Amino acid sequence: MKVSFHGHSVVKLEVNGTNILIDPFISGNGMTDLFVDNVKPDVILLTHGHNDHVGDTVQLAKANDALVVAPFELATYLSWQGLNTHPMHIGGAHEFGFGKVKLTQAFHGSSYTEEEDKRIIYTGMPAGILFSTEGKTIYHAGDTALFSDMKLIGEQNDIDLAFLPIGDNFTMGPDDAIIAAKWLRAKRVVPIHYNTFPVIEQDGIAFSKKVAPGEGIVMNAGDTIEL
Repeated sequence: MKVSFHGHSVVKLEVNGTNILIDPFISGNGMTDLFVDNVKPDVILLTHGHNDHVGDTVQLAKANDALVVAPFELATYLSWQGLNTHPMHIGGAHEFGFGKVKLTQAFHGSSYTEEEDKRIIYTGMPAGILFSTEGKTIYHAGDTALFSDMKLIGEQNDIDLAFLPIGDNFTMGPDDAIIAAKWLRAKRVVPIHYNTFPVIEQDGIAFSKKVAPGEGIVMNAGDTIEL
C-alpha cells in the first residue's frame, strides 16, 4: 500500500490499483500539490462535513464515478447531490473490496456551509477513520480534540501510521497530539491540519521531535510512504 499526504488533511491511498482519497480539500487549499482535474479517485472517505474536508468531493465523485463513504447524515446529504454513497456511523465497520473501514469517535463539529445562502447544514457526528488492508492499519483522526478513548483505539488496533491534527484552535494542538500519539501507540505519526490558515500555524518538525524517537514524521505535500 502506498500512502501519500497532500496538505491540510488530504491523504491518498493506493491499494491494488484502487485510488482512495481522504478528505479531498483541494480547491482553495494553499498547501496542496494536487489539481482537481488531475485527481482520479475510485473511492472518497470523509471524516465530517466541514468545507475544508468535504472539499471537492462532489466534483471529483461525479467526474470519476467514485464511491463516497461517510457518516450517515453526510452520506445522505451527498446522495441528494447525485453521488454514490455508502453511509456508516461511529463504531461501525465494513469490509469493502479495497479494505476495511471503521469509523471512530472524534470530538468536533460537522456541518456543511452554503456561503451564498448563508446556510449551515448539519451533517451528523464527526468521525475518525481506521483503514485496514494487506495486514496494515492506518488511523486518520479527522478533526478532533484529545479524548481518552484514544487509549482504547491504541489497545485494540495495531496502527502502522497515524495522521493527527496539531493546528490547535479548531482541533487539538501539539501538546495534546503528543499525548494522543502515546496513547495510540502507532509505529509512525504524521501531523496534519496545520499551517493552512494563520490561526492554525504550528511547527510540524518541533512536534515530530517530541513524539517517541523514530515515530514522528513530517510529510510535505506529495510525500509518500510505502507500507
